[in-house]
Amino acid sequence: MKNGKTRIFAGAGAAPSREGVLLRGGLFRCAAGDTSWEALDTGLPRNAEVHVILVHPTNPDVIFVGTQDGPYRSTDGGDHWQRLGFPDRDVMIWSLTIHPTRPSVMYAGAAPIALYRSVDGGETWHLLPKAISPGHCERPGFDSRVLRITVDPNRPDDIYAALEVSGVLRSSDGGETWSDMSAPLSKLAEQPHLQSNVGGRHCGHCEGMLDSHATAISPAAPDTVFLGLRMGLFRSDERGATWYDTEIGRFSPLTYCHDVVVSPHDPRVLYTCLSPAAFSDDGSLYRSDDLAQTWRRIDHGIKADSTLMAVSLHPTDPAQLCCVTRGGQVFGTDDSGNSWREYRLPSGVEDVYAVACR
Repeated sequence: MKNGKTRIFAGAGAAPSREGVLLRGGLFRCAAGDTSWEALDTGLPRNAEVHVILVHPTNPDVIFVGTQDGPYRSTDGGDHWQRLGFPDRDVMIWSLTIHPTRPSVMYAGAAPIALYRSVDGGETWHLLPKAISPGHCERPGFDSRVLRITVDPNRPDDIYAALEVSGVLRSSDGGETWSDMSAPLSKLAEQPHLQSNVGGRHCGHCEGMLDSHATAISPAAPDTVFLGLRMGLFRSDERGATWYDTEIGRFSPLTYCHDVVVSPHDPRVLYTCLSPAAFSDDGSLYRSDDLAQTWRRIDHGIKADSTLMAVSLHPTDPAQLCCVTRGGQVFGTDDSGNSWREYRLPSGVEDVYAVACR
C-alpha cells in the first residue's frame, strides 16, 4: 500500500500460446481502482517469466518473485529488484514461502522438481538434496514443478510440497529429508470418477489425482492438510498419510482446483479457485467459513473467460482480495466480494499464474 492505496501485482510466463504465438511475460503492477498496468523490469531478468509473487507478511515493501533465473527481491514495493544469493543459474522458480513461525527461513520450489532453503531471509539459498522427484508422471518435454510449499504452523518442522503431476512430498524435519505422500492419492484413483489421464504419460488413470496444484494448512486444524488438484479439493487429517475427497462438487459445478488458501485474518476461512480444466473458458471463486465443510461462490457480477489460477488476500485488510485468470483477467474486491472490479492485463499477457495485493 502506497499513499493509502492498495497495489495489485500480477506475474506472467512467456510460453507460446495454443495457437503458437509467443506470449508476453513479466511482472505488472497497478493501483486498486486504476486499470492502467505498469511493467516492472528494473533489475529483473530480460523477458522475465514470473510464476510466483510473495509479499512479506510484516513489511509490504518487501516483495519476492520467482523467475527463470532464481528468486529476486524488491525492498521498495516493486520499483527495483535484485537477484538473491541463489546457487544455480537458469532455474525456474514456481513457488516461494516464508516460514510462519521462523520468518528468517524461506523455501523455494523449482522446475524440474527441486527445493531450496534460505535461513537468512532470502539473502542466500542452498539446495535441499534429499527433496527428490518421485517421478510418477514425468513426460519428455514437460518439467514437473513444485507449485506450492506449505509449512504447518502447528508443527513448524512439517513442510508439504505440491508437485504438478507428481503428487505430494512431506518433510518432518524442516526440509532435511522428504517422504512421498502420494500412494493414498493413487489409491483413490481406483474410483472411476477420480480417474484421469490427459497428458499421455505412463502413470495410467491416476495422473489426475497426482496433479497437485496447492496445499493449505490452517492453525485451527492441527494435522490437517488441504490439497487442490485436477480432480477437486482433497483433505488429509493424518498429515498426508491418508486423503479423502471433500466433494467440492456438492457446492460447485466446476471442480478443477488450482488454488486453495487460508485467510490470514480468520483461520476458519478458506478460499479456492475452481474451473472446468487447465485450459477453459470459465472459472469461479469460492469461500468457506467453516474449515472447508461448506462453500459459497463469491465472484458475483463478473465473468472469468479462462481458468482461474490464483487468489491473493490482502495482508492487513480482510475485505480486500484479488484473483487472476490464466488469460490475464484480474478481479479485485474491497468489500469481501459484494462488488468487484476487473483489471485486464495488457494485450499479449495470457499465460498468468500469480497475483498479489498489498
